[in-house]
Amino acid sequence: MSANVDLNNRPDYDRVLQDIADYVLTYTITSPEALNTARNCLMDTLGCGLLALRFPECTKHLGPIVEGTLVPFGARVPGTSLRLDPVKAAWDIGCIVRWLDYNDTWLAAEWGHPSDNLGGILAVADHLSQKRVANGEAPLTVRAVLEAMIMAHEIQGVIALENSFNRVGLDHVLLVKVASTAVCAKLMGADREQLLSALSHAFVDGQALRTYRHAPNAGSRKSWAAGDASSRGVRLADIAMRGEMGVPGVLTAPQWGFYDVLFSHTNKDLALKPEGQRQFSLSQPYGTYVMENVLFKISFPAEFHAQTACEAAVTLHPQVRDRLHEIEKIVITTHESAIRIISKQGKLANSADRDHCIQYMTAVPLAFGNLVAEQYEDDFHAAHPIIDELREKMVIVEDPRFTREYLEADKRSIANAIQVFFTDGSSTGQVVVEYPIGHRRRRAEGIPLLEDKFKANLATRFVGQRCKQIFALCKDQAALEATPVHAFVDLLVI
Repeated sequence: MSANVDLNNRPDYDRVLQDIADYVLTYTITSPEALNTARNCLMDTLGCGLLALRFPECTKHLGPIVEGTLVPFGARVPGTSLRLDPVKAAWDIGCIVRWLDYNDTWLAAEWGHPSDNLGGILAVADHLSQKRVANGEAPLTVRAVLEAMIMAHEIQGVIALENSFNRVGLDHVLLVKVASTAVCAKLMGADREQLLSALSHAFVDGQALRTYRHAPNAGSRKSWAAGDASSRGVRLADIAMRGEMGVPGVLTAPQWGFYDVLFSHTNKDLALKPEGQRQFSLSQPYGTYVMENVLFKISFPAEFHAQTACEAAVTLHPQVRDRLHEIEKIVITTHESAIRIISKQGKLANSADRDHCIQYMTAVPLAFGNLVAEQYEDDFHAAHPIIDELREKMVIVEDPRFTREYLEADKRSIANAIQVFFTDGSSTGQVVVEYPIGHRRRRAEGIPLLEDKFKANLATRFVGQRCKQIFALCKDQAALEATPVHAFVDLLVI
């Protein structure tokens, strides 16, 4: 055969895509724990979005691309009066959910926030539910939303278990796009071929770089990147539903496929095929594992690798608040992922820079006894020079056990320890916190606090009676699951 031609035998769809499609189309969710956790996740995710509406830097992004656009059966954005096409509504919902870095988290070889997928899920479900009723059909119920959330969590989280996109410079919102594409296509009624086509295009897309999450370029794009990815998932699902052909070998095609173009790297952590091509390592089938084990951010609006550091700092606050200027050294003992993502020295340029700096997120609760979203803002930072004074005295140390147990399946700890040393030679004890309140190991302790967080977030947007009505419905699993999606969203808009 001539070396000047390509062999044009069109392949079957890559097995990774087929496994996702078959899971979404055939798996039946029966786990009460997963459904109950998804209900709590829905509450928490919506609450995070409502709280973000207090910040003009967030709300400036919301609304139709063309002012005055009217959309029949438009999807609504919770906490607002906006009614948008599902693609832009997914962008807006995803933006507000992620803005404050306060929604749930998944930590493994790759990191991420699976509830980011609610942008696409809720937008599509609200639009379709309204349209069905107008056509005399049965509406979608919130049960469909919860099931889509469980599946999106599972797709994003299982792929993340052993596949580190960050180590090849790609951002985890790639997985939001893939998961949103899959579950939104299902909500739209996709058959297997349409779903496979949509998934293939999610990988064909150029993928986001992580540079906007790291020094020296950290900035506010990290707060809308997930909304952008979930919105793209809705658009790709729509394209496939119109009959667009897929790209079957999108992952494995030599030279032109995702593995060769974007996943090839010298890093030893990536799975390596015998012939040298890197591919995804998938250690378990898709089910309900991720939703059942997801991490809730309950105590602090902070990047998750710092949650336990913040908790330790709050514990130490009474011992140091009157001696802040006597501190000689603050030792933060942590794990490798925290060091790689959020350990920074030097000037912090903006709020997004600050909420991805473990030193800043530790200094604030040490000095003030708490950490809230407003404490990342420029005005607060400028008014309290003690924060940077404390940052300059911090030493970061890796504990190999913390690093190891972060990845162990039966632990999944996110440990940090803080100890403060004073100029007179005295010191506090070392405060170690291995599991944050939002961890599965602390569910019983965490859920009442998560509910309090939701009620507080509701109160930032709605009058008391509406808050009580929304909370009562969200507390009742059976009633919530049976509620039509559009009727549920009716309660959440202005």
